[in-house]
Amino acid sequence: MRAIPAASVALLGVAALSACVPAHGSTFGFTLSPATVAPGGEVTLGVGRGAGGCKGRVTVSSAVFDTVTIPRHEHSATAEVDRDARRGAVYEVKFTCDGRTEALDLTIAGHPGHPTHQPRHPDKGVHAGEGGSVAGFDVKEIGLGALLVAGSVGAAYHLSRRRSGEDAA
Repeated sequence: MRAIPAASVALLGVAALSACVPAHGSTFGFTLSPATVAPGGEVTLGVGRGAGGCKGRVTVSSAVFDTVTIPRHEHSATAEVDRDARRGAVYEVKFTCDGRTEALDLTIAGHPGHPTHQPRHPDKGVHAGEGGSVAGFDVKEIGLGALLVAGSVGAAYHLSRRRSGEDAA
């Protein structure tokens, strides 16, 4: 009878660990730090060199900084963001290695203490279609969250229904 609680704990542990894994990201382990930077700031461009990662030279390009090359035996490089980068904009940063290209987003921050001013009467209509509780999520994230919640509820129910006689055995 001790196999059932052990299996429940193991399943719950696997569910919790799988929920910690990002649902999207780079398969080569590309990183961009920080993901939000002020115009003129520096970003660190990284590459995972472990199993399944990029083994060759990495070329990193974006509209807001000069193209950067990370040599094959290095793990990171830095790039200076253009001072005239548009505040509040999101730019694509492309990493190319071993014939594969993957992209990450870089957000340009507004000036501290001085919010970006928006016109009172914008030229364009409202950007619609991304509202609600599902915007920005994907099916894998929702499924893993539901699995984690169901596992937690199941474990709580199981532990609350245990007989005191099983503890003595």
